[in-house]
Amino acid sequence: MGYLTTDKKKITTQTFAEMKAAGEKIAQLTSYDFTTAGILDRAGIDSILVGDSASNVMAGNETTLPITVDEMIVYARGVVRACHHSLVVCDMPFGSYQVSREEAVRNAVRIMKETGADALKLEGGAEIVDTIRAIIAAGIPVEGHLGLTPQSIHKLGGYGLRAKEEAEAAKLLADAHALDDAGCFAITLEKVPAKLAAQVTREVKAVTIGIGAGADTDGQVLVYADALGMTQGFKPKFLRHFADMATTMTAGVQAYVDAVKTGGFPSAEESY
Repeated sequence: MGYLTTDKKKITTQTFAEMKAAGEKIAQLTSYDFTTAGILDRAGIDSILVGDSASNVMAGNETTLPITVDEMIVYARGVVRACHHSLVVCDMPFGSYQVSREEAVRNAVRIMKETGADALKLEGGAEIVDTIRAIIAAGIPVEGHLGLTPQSIHKLGGYGLRAKEEAEAAKLLADAHALDDAGCFAITLEKVPAKLAAQVTREVKAVTIGIGAGADTDGQVLVYADALGMTQGFKPKFLRHFADMATTMTAGVQAYVDAVKTGGFPSAEESY
């Protein structure tokens, strides 16, 4: 662990800025529930993203689009209650900030009030900069998100690498500067060429958090279920399994079933 986060003081958006200035990498994982978030927080994770990926991981949807503000609030509230150290960022779900600036601020304020999250994350570039400015003006820290933006999956046409062509790369760079100028404390860069992500990281004040964006971003984020080997049949190039929880959990469940079926559980010592 880095020297800025070796104690268990609460990490803030200001801590993120200090970590970037000191060259200390930032580790972020997703979480959607109290129990898992508590484990991640005690393990020393710098930040937890309550991602709209809960739509996939928790609800089994094919995309992130179906999840609602009400559902995100339930997930984020549990995560916040578990965290004493990590910076908790909550995604604003699809439809909660695209209709109008006023509705976006209203939803942002509601999410912050009802969850206790430390910051919000929105997807998009120049087209939502005015909305981001309004949310920040309301006193809410914002993390941007560029590159592969899953809420726009039908527009993008798939989950492939983004900004590999010159025109799209130039737009992403311009969008990153726009988000930075608007006051975003961090920007997620998803599935973009490592060279481009490195350039963005050098040129913006905001912390960059990469997922499939190479090693030169200021930090990294993964979906916890992917990183810990719980997700089956999903192994993109950028993903590394840091544990094999699917095998461990399967063995545990099988041991429990066997103990129950054979009468070995509960034992006399486990009975009242």
